[in-house]
Amino acid sequence: MGKIIGIDLGTTNSCVAVVEGGRPVVISNSEGQRTTPSVVAFTQTGERLVGDPAKRQAVTNAARTISSIKRLMGSDERIAIDGRCYTPQEISAQILQKLKADAEAYLGEPVTEAVITVPAYFNDAQRQATKDAGRIAGLEVRRIINEPTAAALAYGLDNGKAQTVMVYDLGGGTFDVSLIQIGDGIVQVLATCGDNHLGGDDFDERIAHWLTDHFAAEQGIDLTGDPVAMQRIREEAEKVKKELSSARQAEINLPFITSGPQGPLHIQATLTRTAFEQMTDDLIERTALPVKNALRDAGIAANDLDQVLLVGGSTRMPAVQAKVLRMVDLEPSKTLNPDECVALGAAVQGGRLGGEVLAAGGENLLLMDVTPLTLSIETVGGVATHLIERNSTIPTRFSKIFTTAAPFQSTVEIKVLQGEREFARDNKLLGTFTLKGIKRAWAGVPQIEVTFDIDANGIVTVSAKDLETGKQQSITITGTSNLSEEEIQRAMRDAAMYASQDAERKAAIEALNAAESTVYRVNTALGSKAGKALNRDSRNRIKEAERALERAMRHKKAEKMTPEDTQNLVKAREALESVSASLVVAWEAESRSQNG
Repeated sequence: MGKIIGIDLGTTNSCVAVVEGGRPVVISNSEGQRTTPSVVAFTQTGERLVGDPAKRQAVTNAARTISSIKRLMGSDERIAIDGRCYTPQEISAQILQKLKADAEAYLGEPVTEAVITVPAYFNDAQRQATKDAGRIAGLEVRRIINEPTAAALAYGLDNGKAQTVMVYDLGGGTFDVSLIQIGDGIVQVLATCGDNHLGGDDFDERIAHWLTDHFAAEQGIDLTGDPVAMQRIREEAEKVKKELSSARQAEINLPFITSGPQGPLHIQATLTRTAFEQMTDDLIERTALPVKNALRDAGIAANDLDQVLLVGGSTRMPAVQAKVLRMVDLEPSKTLNPDECVALGAAVQGGRLGGEVLAAGGENLLLMDVTPLTLSIETVGGVATHLIERNSTIPTRFSKIFTTAAPFQSTVEIKVLQGEREFARDNKLLGTFTLKGIKRAWAGVPQIEVTFDIDANGIVTVSAKDLETGKQQSITITGTSNLSEEEIQRAMRDAAMYASQDAERKAAIEALNAAESTVYRVNTALGSKAGKALNRDSRNRIKEAERALERAMRHKKAEKMTPEDTQNLVKAREALESVSASLVVAWEAESRSQNG
């Protein structure tokens, strides 16, 4: 059985981890980084780029570069690029595919299973979309777990003593707060609350707006309609935000941002931390109400907390840390890396599911999560009748008896809702299905049992049964934003095509590198004492094979090489290695004797 990896699929950055030697470890990507930008791009030639390569070219290819796709998960938005429309699930799958490939390269074996994290406040459609993305990427998603819960799981591996913990998770695009009890081998979520539209991206946008306003005031030019300029400004805004976490002010210099009547124009400005905190104070203040609500729902006071964990890169901002301290009067823990702890916790859960032996008795940790939002059905008068209240421990199941509203009804339409409002129209409609074959009777006579079932992933199945006839209908909720089986299969084929392209490109790069190395070694050997002692025929055969390899290499770029080009290159290299083998062996022996 292969390893089950843990993935933090983030708005701005993603991270993958796995359990090794009983402990979770972060897997570096092919670029040597421990986190991967959640960025996907398509070049003019149709090549797909993911992560750092995609982010690096964003300025020159803004129209074909996609970032922060997580904010669209569970929606019916489509991203149009070069006449092709992509769903958020497909773009997220490209990121997952990259993380999967990096894990496979690290482990040296295929990876087919994963635990993927989502914001605690993700609704059913967003969770199902994340599962679909995993499937498209070639991963069986063994479990969807909430990000704050994953962080607590990573923390609980080494801190098993009884304690109540608040996880304050401010990521790139979402904010969650969870109240969690740890002790006796149990990680139990008491309550969760959040805002799916608040994160580090919003802080970046404030700086970007400040810069465009600053430039417009100085030069009278509006840059917001220039995608290349705006991409440069957003990238600079992110850098400035990070710099202001440690420095009192940041110098901004963006040369040649655009042109005016007198020639090239530049952005030069200074932003102080104080000014930045003033322009983003309302964003930080928006985290206060979810904290207050989570404490209320958990039935605890701030002074009952034993620990506060900060998760997400945005929590490095001093103003955020100061706000947390003011709200709960408790200094946040510094034991977890906010960029990595969610992936580490997901890996711990993956290790448990995969039967790994975890350090410090981690294999005995029992995870008890909750559903973040109330589940209801629509009843007479458009009322949302609650069946499962928010913060109910999952998995869970609940049934309730309803009846008909009109005489002699033979069908009943069940509308499934998620949210906290009293009326159906104000909540999110998750899905609709119809129970047919109800025994005809006066209104109020039929007995219809409606059952809600939430699995450990937080995904909902609803069934309705006429207790008189035994007729039953059930569905796993799939709203309009979710993909059909046909769409998933098509997306899987596309993902496989890109994986094949990636493999071809990797093979081409390796073939080019090996060819260059062989040419260098042979030329060095020819210049050695052993090479000079060669007879003319041997030297000519080697030089002829070398010229053939150089012809195969000439003007070749990995991204434009066909599989046939790569195969020809490998054959030419092998031919040169074969004809020069005895020379290279003699040269290596000569080198060893000289060095000895």
